[in-house]
Amino acid sequence: MWWSATTGSHIGYESWVERDWLMMFDSSPEVSGVGSQPFRLSWRAGGSVKQHVPDYFLRLRDGASVVVDVRPDARIDTDDQVTFDRTAALCDSVGWEYRRLGEMTPVRAANLRWLSGYRHPRCRRPGVVAEFAEVFATARSLADGVGEVGDPIVVLPTLFHLLWCQELAVDMETMLLGPDTIIGGGR
Repeated sequence: MWWSATTGSHIGYESWVERDWLMMFDSSPEVSGVGSQPFRLSWRAGGSVKQHVPDYFLRLRDGASVVVDVRPDARIDTDDQVTFDRTAALCDSVGWEYRRLGEMTPVRAANLRWLSGYRHPRCRRPGVVAEFAEVFATARSLADGVGEVGDPIVVLPTLFHLLWCQELAVDMETMLLGPDTIIGGGR
């Protein structure tokens, strides 16, 4: 089970790949709700009944709905693809978006795993938030920005929380977060 900062509740996952995407959904400012294994789809095909339970249902802040299936690309066979195509068509028929996600890049996954340790609101110190917003209004390295705000042991949890919430901008794909990581103003 994953404790979600978005919902304030636990959400299930069945694989590490699902867990990585669940972290991504939880850190996204666009997502307002997440449910795991939200419903079962049933349809007739070739004289038999087929069933499928999608992995996640996302509610976005703009009210949109997104159904998500998570499966590594290398593990998708012809039957899986037919199921995903059918799920996409059913979602489209009710005005929902459908996403089939594979494995996340290792660097992004590692960065999300690190930042997830700072997802709880207790890591957010309002005075420090304002200082980081000012310091990172101009992009600079993590080490330089932290040095301007205060004692790293005191202020880093707030910085990592802001990166988790995407209130400050950082490239999560290129390299692991570290002292030389460039951080800029966010949304």
